Amino acid sequence: MNSDSDLQIAGDILEVQHLLQPAREHPTTVAEFVGLARTIAADRAQWAPLVRYDATTRWYHRLRAVPRTLGSAQAGETPPGYEIWLLSWVPGQGTGRHDHGPSSGVLTVLEGRLTEHTERGTRTLEPGAQRVFAPGYVHEVVNDSLEPAISLHIYYPGLTEMPMHAAQCAPTAADAVLA
Repeated sequence: MNSDSDLQIAGDILEVQHLLQPAREHPTTVAEFVGLARTIAADRAQWAPLVRYDATTRWYHRLRAVPRTLGSAQAGETPPGYEIWLLSWVPGQGTGRHDHGPSSGVLTVLEGRLTEHTERGTRTLEPGAQRVFAPGYVHEVVNDSLEPAISLHIYYPGLTEMPMHAAQCAPTAADAVLA
């Protein structure tokens, strides 16, 4: 399974503003999901009153769940189209290393600052920053600032699993001796 995001494969679509498309009622492309996230982020009245902070666990709230078109699911299952989640992060809270199973996603920072760790490095995400990722993309997101943060997450298809991954540590000199 490839851990690269579509941004690392195809380049950062968010840096090419003319390629971003306005949000449609039912997005179908990465650019349209990015546009939907930006539209929701800009409508503070839609999400700000819902935000709660919890010092014991990350708080989250599903803003929207849109099923796939009827007839696209196997018998007896509800087809996940896409989901939109609102999350809050108090200082020190994080996800642990994980991926999103078969789901792709868009992460948008609404307030505060989050840090994303991947095997390729660390990236600080300020308000308005967006990350797009493909299935199998492994990362850890942490609020390592002194202020709370709020983020918006869109998963397509809807999130059905979030496998956790063991932390990968850089080899030490002792590991080299033992090898």
